[in-house]
Amino acid sequence: GGLHGGALVASYPFDNTPNSRICRSSPLCSVFQSYASTPSITPDDDVFRHLSLTYSRNHPTMHLGQACKQGTPSFKNGITNGAGWYPLTGGMQDFNYVWYGCMEVTLELSCCKYPAAGELPKFWEENRLPLIKFLAEAHRGVHGFVMDDNGNPIEKASLKVKGRDVGFQTTKYGEFWRILLPGIYKLEVYADGFAPRELDMMVVDEHPTLLNVTLFPAKRQENFYRPPQQHYYHHHGPPLTSKPSSDNSIFGSLTSGFNTLVSGLFG
Repeated sequence: GGLHGGALVASYPFDNTPNSRICRSSPLCSVFQSYASTPSITPDDDVFRHLSLTYSRNHPTMHLGQACKQGTPSFKNGITNGAGWYPLTGGMQDFNYVWYGCMEVTLELSCCKYPAAGELPKFWEENRLPLIKFLAEAHRGVHGFVMDDNGNPIEKASLKVKGRDVGFQTTKYGEFWRILLPGIYKLEVYADGFAPRELDMMVVDEHPTLLNVTLFPAKRQENFYRPPQQHYYHHHGPPLTSKPSSDNSIFGSLTSGFNTLVSGLFG
């Protein structure tokens, strides 16, 4: 997450709000639950709220949700949806989530935007436990490897939790992980040249679920891979920072529709 000053709250995606006129014409609009200046909800809203509450509830005062001063907003339980607080275009947490499936939140740690250096020890004491608890959430959910039938790792295999339209990919070692709350899920796994698979999995609270996946070569007619199209988060053109390069992976085709929607809705 990003560490900021100027408020005392944990803020989670989306920061931006979709345009309702465009949204009505898009079949992917179901991933958004609200419009205008109201909260803009991600497919992983339950996880984002949990991560934000984990930080807030372990902070000595953030969880109280009190306004910094008269005329400024208060936040129930010390958390807020970014767009529900104020809409923001081009935020890092939205970018990382849409393009990389990264579960990022923004942690506002001080009512003072630019606190004096002498206050840093106090901030460390207030935020040490919340930071540790927040980092420990990386051990929640599902973790595993995607391999071929010879046991070789498959790099940049594309995965998606069914019903959650933001995907993620394996590392060069074929490793993947995803933060999820306890429950039963279906994991969809794809890779160019391999037959896709869908697996049931159960996530528990006590430890991460270990799930290793073997993909088998696809027959020619089963290999439905199409090269991904490039899309930009800002519909006005490429962002100032470098956009992820298009790679030879089905991940782009899986999420291209979602990214097209984001490109049209946000700005």
